[in-house]
Amino acid sequence: MSTQRRATLRIQGTVQGVSYRESARQEALRLGLSGWVRNRSDGSVEAMVEGEPGALEDFIRWCHSGPRMARVADVARTDGQASGEFRTFTVERTS
Repeated sequence: MSTQRRATLRIQGTVQGVSYRESARQEALRLGLSGWVRNRSDGSVEAMVEGEPGALEDFIRWCHSGPRMARVADVARTDGQASGEFRTFTVERTS
């Protein structure tokens, strides 16, 4: 039985134009997580991330501050079962 978990995140604040997505990709890869991150047309950033629960929580904590120039106002999360569909962590196109 897999202990992998999934979290879908919506990060709001000053999170576009501050290297948030690339920094999130690097942090996710450092933690051994998979999934994606993308800008949303409303100015927020969305991420879907899968991995071990401890690493997932570390990533979510990181999302609350993000890279140096980011100003995060809120991180909304939805938890679920990992699907195993991702092989790495990528930056996706704006939705």
